[in-house]
Amino acid sequence: MSRPKINRPNFIDVNVGNRMRMRRMMFDMSLEKMGKELGLTLQQVHEYEKGKTSIGSSRLQQAAGILGVSVSFFFETDGTAAMPSYVNRFLTSAQGRRLVKAFTRIDNAEMRRRIVGLVQEIAGSEGE
Repeated sequence: MSRPKINRPNFIDVNVGNRMRMRRMMFDMSLEKMGKELGLTLQQVHEYEKGKTSIGSSRLQQAAGILGVSVSFFFETDGTAAMPSYVNRFLTSAQGRRLVKAFTRIDNAEMRRRIVGLVQEIAGSEGE
């Protein structure tokens, strides 16, 4: 007896969706607004962002224009794995976005290094 096939989201669709969500949230754009811009329902955008539905090339081009990136942005990885889920959760949280925006405004490299060290010390983690 054969096992039923389990439909899992495609790795690429999940990665593209994660990057779309991250970029949308960087602009504090709601699913509803993104859907309206794309001519879709918020449920359709949600399915793209979760990787449950593949996004077509023309729709991806449209999303890239709305989000101010090139289409290649959605495919950028280190070549080995999609963004870890904890990174995606952090970058799409209100606190994560605020922290990233504030941190990137710090021009002093030594100050940024010290802030990272402080956060690691508070969290009790080892540096990478």
